[in-house]
Amino acid sequence: MDVFARVLREGWPAYVDAIFATVSLALVAFAGAAVIGLVLAICRVSPVPPLRRAAAVYTELVRNTPLTVLMVLLFFGLPDVDATLSTFLTAALALSLYTGAFLGEAIRSGINTVAAGQAEAARAIGLTFGQVLGIVVLPQALRAIVGPIANLFIAHTKNTSVAAAISYVELSRVSRDVGNATAQSFAAILIAALCYVILLIPTGQAFAALERRVAIRR
Repeated sequence: MDVFARVLREGWPAYVDAIFATVSLALVAFAGAAVIGLVLAICRVSPVPPLRRAAAVYTELVRNTPLTVLMVLLFFGLPDVDATLSTFLTAALALSLYTGAFLGEAIRSGINTVAAGQAEAARAIGLTFGQVLGIVVLPQALRAIVGPIANLFIAHTKNTSVAAAISYVELSRVSRDVGNATAQSFAAILIAALCYVILLIPTGQAFAALERRVAIRR
């Protein structure tokens, strides 16, 4: 216990800053992923074949590319096209692109749970494809996939640790730095792991409460 107390005493200010950095990155990147995922899902169910194919290709490419590879490619590749970003924005972009592919599939699965007859009835009264999605289908689809979105958000938040590969100072990077400074790497990493647990258990409970609240009564 003395070891943990020492690591906490010496490294706590850095851990606090890293928690804020991790949460900021997770929220900003997930907002971007939500936009990407919604666009992909709409394209996957659209009546336009080229849009469906393009969305499918993007989804398969990104889902089968390791996040570390994607982040490093953006970090070193963007400056080559005169688009230099900060480490925060680079990490947020990589996470948005990556998580967006999974969110798109989750939203598409939610859309597929809505009875086809409802969309047909909406089209029969003259609603356009966009109106059918926005008024009839998406509100029901999103209510049906709160659980999968919760799982994706939790995994997404843990994936912020990959940003250490491009020197973004978040929890995993700070745990390494504190471990080196105190010569207590195990304790430093365990404290970072506990920080993730403290962040994500209430998050999971909040999503569970939301899922119960918006559940479609059968």
